[in-house]
Amino acid sequence: MDTTTERFASFDGTELALHRVGAGRPLVLLHGLFSSAQMNWIKWGHDRRIAELGYEVLMLDFRVHGESASPRTPEAYPANVLVRDVAALVAHLGLEDYDLGGFSLGARTSLHGVATGALTPQRLIVGGMGTAGLGEWQKRVAHFKRVIDEFDSIGKGDPAYFSVQFLKSQGVDRVAARLLLDTMPDLDLAQLANVAMPTLVVCGDEDRDNGSAEELAAMLPDATYVEVPGTHMGSVTKPDLGQAMAEWLGPAEDAGRRL
Repeated sequence: MDTTTERFASFDGTELALHRVGAGRPLVLLHGLFSSAQMNWIKWGHDRRIAELGYEVLMLDFRVHGESASPRTPEAYPANVLVRDVAALVAHLGLEDYDLGGFSLGARTSLHGVATGALTPQRLIVGGMGTAGLGEWQKRVAHFKRVIDEFDSIGKGDPAYFSVQFLKSQGVDRVAARLLLDTMPDLDLAQLANVAMPTLVVCGDEDRDNGSAEELAAMLPDATYVEVPGTHMGSVTKPDLGQAMAEWLGPAEDAGRRL
């Protein structure tokens, strides 16, 4: 089963990369902050595990990530730009009956899009995300702004050192990344009542990076909570995450009967 990569112009003309594998019911997957489709979904086989159930897995590289463009002009970073990019992808592909999933930033982007009505999937998967990552996101943003601003002076004993090394490994354009961080507002948790579709909340048993995923699941109208092994960075590398997603989705041919 081969993965193909193509590019399309988003709402403002920014060129974004889209990776596809499989054929069947569309599932859009969104990766985490400063990661990529390759790092979160493809490298560990999560995409193929799901595609084998009859899905076409559509994996976007966010702007400033992976193989997508990293514009350096402030005009390329309006509020909630990532939600707008996902909506542009959905429009570009003409998707109407589709499922949506994300990990970390991808989960946050998905929830923002659904809660505000910009995205309307039939089912939703929220990975590695809790209430703090939505309502107190600016605290996480402050951490990454410091990583960028003090990039060359953060030493091994600093808690931010791992983040510095991760940005280096991914080749992130720090100028563009700094602009992107200012586009992500906190979400009013009362808006989670709008996320009415069946939702899987899946999180590592040692993952507290974005607060309580179990609390998030309890606030959603129709959510199932599943715990998998690992920390925030570790859980996505283990087969359990993809297996949990695949089991919850089930065979694509049965999706219509369950919805």
